[in-house]
Amino acid sequence: MDAGQLSFEQYVRDRKVSLSRIAYLLTGDHHLAEDLVQQTLLKMAGRWRHVVASGDPDPYVRKALYHEHVSWWRRARRRAEVAAPAVDRSMPDSTDPVAVAVAVQQALARLAPRQRAALVLRYFEDLSETQTAEVLGCRVGTVKSQVRDGLARLRVLAPELADLLEVQS
Repeated sequence: MDAGQLSFEQYVRDRKVSLSRIAYLLTGDHHLAEDLVQQTLLKMAGRWRHVVASGDPDPYVRKALYHEHVSWWRRARRRAEVAAPAVDRSMPDSTDPVAVAVAVQQALARLAPRQRAALVLRYFEDLSETQTAEVLGCRVGTVKSQVRDGLARLRVLAPELADLLEVQS
């Protein structure tokens, strides 16, 4: 089925899990991730014909998801800050994928939102630097510096993930 004939309902069925994963990595919270995906899809539903007319809807929806997240953290920054949750800094068992996933999620939560978004799009969504720049609405050089700085920050904030971070460099 070509993108022009793709119904909104079918797109949501096919991509909701992937969009939820991106949203979770951006927000660090399952409930906020669900809200972020729902809010983004609600906005997409009203313009679905325009979205599919442009071709592949994935880049458009990812960009909308990211921009919705940005507006959330901008609003949150204006409100009083809430104390960050306690972080487990013990070394994750590298043979336990759940422990590694939790450690990565906690480490990502400690990054600045733009660094977190750049890392999520590059390494979890496997987008190219150019595609990531398009989603974030910035230049490729900015993506490169956000990824570089994000990885460097993770090395300081989460030394327990050093082996995993070396693979990504």
